[in-house]
Amino acid sequence: MTQLLSNLLGKIRSHHPQTDSECIMVDVTKWPLFSLMGPQELSAIRKACVFGMSANETIYITNDDEVYVFGLNCSNCLGTGDSQSTIIPKKVDFLSGRKVVSLSYGSGPHILLATEDGELFAWGHNGYSQLGNGTTNQGVAPVLVSASLLNKKVTEVACGSHHSMALTDSGEVYAWGYNNCGQVGSGSTANQPTPRRVSSCLQNKVAVGIVCGQTSSLAVLDNGEVYGWGYNGNGQLGLGNNGNQLTPCRLVALQGLCVQQIVSGYAHSLALTDEGLLYAWGANTYGQLGTGNKSNQLSPVQIMAEKERIVEIAACHSTHTSAAKTQSGQVYMWGQCRGQSIVLPHLTHFTCTDDVFACFATPSVMWRLLTMEHDDFLTVAQSLKKEFDNPETADLKFCVDGKYIYIHKAILKIRCEHFRSMFQSHWNEDMKEVIEIDQFSYPVYRSFLEFLYTDNVELPPEDAIGLLDLATSYCENRLKRLCQHIIKRGITVENAFSLLSAAVRYDAEDLEEFCFKFCVNHLTEVTQTAAFWQIDGNLLKDFICRASRCGAFKN
Repeated sequence: MTQLLSNLLGKIRSHHPQTDSECIMVDVTKWPLFSLMGPQELSAIRKACVFGMSANETIYITNDDEVYVFGLNCSNCLGTGDSQSTIIPKKVDFLSGRKVVSLSYGSGPHILLATEDGELFAWGHNGYSQLGNGTTNQGVAPVLVSASLLNKKVTEVACGSHHSMALTDSGEVYAWGYNNCGQVGSGSTANQPTPRRVSSCLQNKVAVGIVCGQTSSLAVLDNGEVYGWGYNGNGQLGLGNNGNQLTPCRLVALQGLCVQQIVSGYAHSLALTDEGLLYAWGANTYGQLGTGNKSNQLSPVQIMAEKERIVEIAACHSTHTSAAKTQSGQVYMWGQCRGQSIVLPHLTHFTCTDDVFACFATPSVMWRLLTMEHDDFLTVAQSLKKEFDNPETADLKFCVDGKYIYIHKAILKIRCEHFRSMFQSHWNEDMKEVIEIDQFSYPVYRSFLEFLYTDNVELPPEDAIGLLDLATSYCENRLKRLCQHIIKRGITVENAFSLLSAAVRYDAEDLEEFCFKFCVNHLTEVTQTAAFWQIDGNLLKDFICRASRCGAFKN
């Protein structure tokens, strides 16, 4: 039994370049767009990102490295070569076979995508040359960004509202696009049409991570130092003032700390040290700093100091939401959460920070590119379903109408009070290897046992009557409700009176009322069926009396 229940857990790995990857469960259908996809389509997804000003666009990569997109297609951000929206996934043939390692999106939106080979592709909104191709023409399809990046291997990308950054394998940072506040780090406020290396203070230094706020930029170095540049009106650069910076400046307030992960929200920033300490600074209108108030912070302040070690932080430039995960797996959220301003980190029941953004961020985008690793494992529920009626692992057989159904005694004891009592030592059945069932039909009893493994019932309404009888006998109230639901969905003129009779017999009052109303509404047709004239005389009299009181026989 232990082996059966521990069989194969499907895990989805959430990965961020600045953090150690880990296996966690992420249900991508929490993002509404993915709820349109079936189990088979979902199982083929290896990487995914939901983006856009209203979280209405999606890109995903399959296990065989095919790239698909669907959604609203604002500013041609789907890269399909046209401006048409689509609710059905479309393949982006140009990116076929390329292994995606990093992806980011802007507010236009525009998209940056880096491959395992170090190539950088861009498409979408380009009003400020954020695609890095030297023009301001919309990018209707992915284009290789080659200017200034020839012979460079891009490992990570980041997008602000309308500016872009890329990190190379040698630790160089490149930036381009909108530069009204110095977010490109060029020393001026002129827009940058092609990738330009961010030098100044970063010259001869090795960056290991980059992030963007709406109009600000941050980089963390291999020695744990953090540099910021661009818009600083809310203190999001953490420099102790609110003056914009046209070139990178070191966050002196973090001196002595070794930062291993940084993230930026719309106008706030978070940093996580190698000791698991969390610091926040910048805008705090929605409580996104988690300090207990809504006052902006011009310099980093430590938060969650009383909590256990933090292992991951989350934010993205299109939201005012923050999240963090602790060493024991607890997930906290704060900031703008479904319209509310949560000013202190709030403990959730989520297992990953991604769920915070799916359920509480506005818009409900993904804060990072999710990577799903579908192991050969199944969930517990899937494993149980697979083992139903499996003679190889079963330890008990039911014989119904001369046919065997193979089951696991422990599962029946866990799932059903009737069997829990049956398999007590003083019951004869507890010692038997085969139990004969003669009061129910094979389809009905098999469906009941399958329900105990799967929580589902698939039976035609006529057989559901028998299952309703069983559910009543075994005091399985949830199964009883499911049977009533099946019967309601399958009621017809031909079977209506039979179903009414069954509802009365099994004391299913709600179902009885439903069937009675159906019969009255279709009285002429129902009275011409064989079931109507084969019914018990007392029930027929009762029906006629009730129907008469309802005015069914008035002219």
